[in-house]
Amino acid sequence: MRGIGIIDGSETDRVSARYGPQPTSPGQRPGSPRRRFLLAFLVLPLVASPWASASEELPRTNPEAVGFSTERLRRINDVVQRHIAEHHIAGAVTLVARRGRVVHFEAQGLMDLDSKRPMKTDTLFRMASSTKPVTGVAVMMMIEEGKVRLTDPLSKFIPEFKGTKVAVEEEGKSDLKLVAADREITIRDLLTHTSGLASGGLGTRKLPREALFPRGEDTLASLMTRLSSVPLDFQPGTRWRYSGLAGLDVLSRVVEVTSGQSYDQFLRQRIFEPLGMKDTFFVVPDDRQARLATVYRGTAKGLEKSTFTLRFPKSYFSGAGGLVSCAADYFRFAQMLVNRGQLNGHRLLSPRAVELYSSNQVGDMFGGQLGRRKGMGFGLSVEVVVDAVQAGLFRSNGSFGWDGAFGTHFWVDPKEQLVGVFLVQAQAGPVVQGIHRDFETAVMQAIVE
Repeated sequence: MRGIGIIDGSETDRVSARYGPQPTSPGQRPGSPRRRFLLAFLVLPLVASPWASASEELPRTNPEAVGFSTERLRRINDVVQRHIAEHHIAGAVTLVARRGRVVHFEAQGLMDLDSKRPMKTDTLFRMASSTKPVTGVAVMMMIEEGKVRLTDPLSKFIPEFKGTKVAVEEEGKSDLKLVAADREITIRDLLTHTSGLASGGLGTRKLPREALFPRGEDTLASLMTRLSSVPLDFQPGTRWRYSGLAGLDVLSRVVEVTSGQSYDQFLRQRIFEPLGMKDTFFVVPDDRQARLATVYRGTAKGLEKSTFTLRFPKSYFSGAGGLVSCAADYFRFAQMLVNRGQLNGHRLLSPRAVELYSSNQVGDMFGGQLGRRKGMGFGLSVEVVVDAVQAGLFRSNGSFGWDGAFGTHFWVDPKEQLVGVFLVQAQAGPVVQGIHRDFETAVMQAIVE
């Protein structure tokens, strides 16, 4: 789309081919003059805005056309403004889509407090653990190609993990005892955070940070040598404990081994390019550095710049937390999941794979972890709402998503065919989790049919 003008039938067909049929009023033909005029009216602000190049191909519609209330959607802005005023966040980008159409896409506040640079909808964010769902999809692709099974032992792909030990405490003794694992770590264990690998427990209690975190010229392959010698925190499959870095980085290496590509190349060629994710990177190009938001942490005196920003070596492609992205790109990833594995005419996963990815795999082990309530489960790299009433959420049962350490958050609601994306750069904690819940409620209460 170039310039300002009425969208003709060919343009409508092109957008429809990517995201599905455009919603129409009863008895109205999609290509009618009235329809073309309405589309031009809706798209005009997008074309004229300074961020058009970042989101010019996002499919948009009037909120009422997909069952939202325009008036009620404004409560999203109220939520964000309230938390900016209370100095919980510096600014945010929020995006909501239903039935493949974006009904809300806003930037509020500042991306940097010192320079007073306003937040923009194409601002780049350190996604941290919001990288993990992407890695989950990459692993599912390898499973569908027959190169990996959920039940495969990790040592099948990375032999160093054969014979891993488990750290246990002996009563009355300060030293830890290492015992043989009852079974090997599996691919499912890593995807569901039930492996016991570097999950903040006994196995890593006395280890220096350098043993677990990449440094210098490390690659995924080189870190595996160190990680494979780390004792597990518990017997595989017996608990849910968050493996913030190791678990999904190990899986990134499994993708490298089974695909024959570096993890960066795999994601670029197999996920980002097919989905049109042009602003998602492990290493931010120089010409996009100015679009990167500053990370803040809350203090008693207000927001301060954070000194912790997950800086990885350029040769290390962390599938656990290394990606930088923007709201439009992450929407495309999430919309692929709503569409049961396909977008832009490209199928990444089968519907069955998406169903498995987003199904609770851990029983009731996840409820109560990381500030979550009972009623929550965990799938293959994403949390899942099992019982929204018990969890105290406005989200639908079966909705799924995940967060990042710097406040990024998304969820997918298959029942409502909905995507919600909330991007900030504020270190995660109870306050930020509360903002996520406020955003979710503001989105869901705006659905009126």
